[in-house]
Amino acid sequence: MHNKKIRSLFKQNPSIFRNTELVYNNELANFVESMGYKGILAEGADHILGWRSPNFIYRPKTTSRIKLLLKNYKLSDDVAFRFSDRSWKEWPLTVDKYASWINAVNGNGNLVNLFMDYETFGEHQWADTGIFNFLRYLPQELLKHPDNDFKTPSEAVKTYNPVAELDIHSPVSWADIERDTSAWDGNDMQKSAINEIYLIEEAIKKSNDKKLINDWRNLQTSDHFYYMCTKWFNDGDVHKYFNPYDNPYDAFITFMNILNDINFRLKEHNTLKKEVVV
Repeated sequence: MHNKKIRSLFKQNPSIFRNTELVYNNELANFVESMGYKGILAEGADHILGWRSPNFIYRPKTTSRIKLLLKNYKLSDDVAFRFSDRSWKEWPLTVDKYASWINAVNGNGNLVNLFMDYETFGEHQWADTGIFNFLRYLPQELLKHPDNDFKTPSEAVKTYNPVAELDIHSPVSWADIERDTSAWDGNDMQKSAINEIYLIEEAIKKSNDKKLINDWRNLQTSDHFYYMCTKWFNDGDVHKYFNPYDNPYDAFITFMNILNDINFRLKEHNTLKKEVVV
């Protein structure tokens, strides 16, 4: 559906896959390769890289063609999270300082993947922090170095070959310190909600009710489970700011109430369908 939307709006066929919250593992890479994609993005987490660098392209284990682009989380988070932090030892982050950090990769890597949310610019980092001026002048500062250029992900996978195979069996993401999926499935509420939504998959799809199927799909949006995360309410994580609920238990109750309504509509649909057949 996403591919169709890209084609209808931009007349382009996507060749790079980026999953929600950079959730990734070997099995996903294999599946995405079978769909025809040439590259896939993932988090360059320390626990999966070990001594390796995120500044190279890798080949996912279980695949033969697709290439893996890893986020340089340190340089990305310097902008996304630390830019306006006055307690950070590198504050203020100037354009020339940041460019010097990227320049240092030359000779030690082929690329620097800076992946961050759109809302980094203007929401996570407000305009009065100077983030827009930083973004405005960064490209020209980087291009002062003769070895630097800019590439789209699709251009990057065309230019560079994998330096090694990377085996990532357990799912990784760019969320929280753990860089795993515990932001969405780390407690019993989240696991219960996820289990219940998938239990009705077959029945929902068999209904052929477009509105019902669409509502069921919307309940799989990752934010619903994100809002049920108890970690953020215990450690005061910054992500709590974006949660519309007072606490994760309200998020769970609301979700389950809506799911009950979906189940009621499904039963009603099946009843009406039987009546029509009779």
